[in-house]
Amino acid sequence: MEVHKQLGHGFLEIVYKDALQLEFEHDKIEYEREKQYDISYKGKILPHYYFADFVIWDKIILEVKCCKGLVDEHIAQTINYLKVSDCKLGLLVNFGRGSLEYKRLVY
Repeated sequence: MEVHKQLGHGFLEIVYKDALQLEFEHDKIEYEREKQYDISYKGKILPHYYFADFVIWDKIILEVKCCKGLVDEHIAQTINYLKVSDCKLGLLVNFGRGSLEYKRLVY
């Protein structure tokens, strides 16, 4: 919420990710940015990976969006990321509106 309060809406996703990283470091929150996860299909690892925007405390996926509004595809994408990562909680956050929009997803 602090990042949205300070920056508002209208920037690219990367700007919000950079600001979130500064907040995590300031608050001493354990995180990994762009953590890579393999994707398995029928027991084989696919050549492409999923990169989580942020993984917090090694158990929460934080997916950052900057769009007009969250849609079902964003929710489905985040749930798939939870499956791949074995994380149980996902936060889908949209900085693209005047008010911060977010969804908490449990898998």
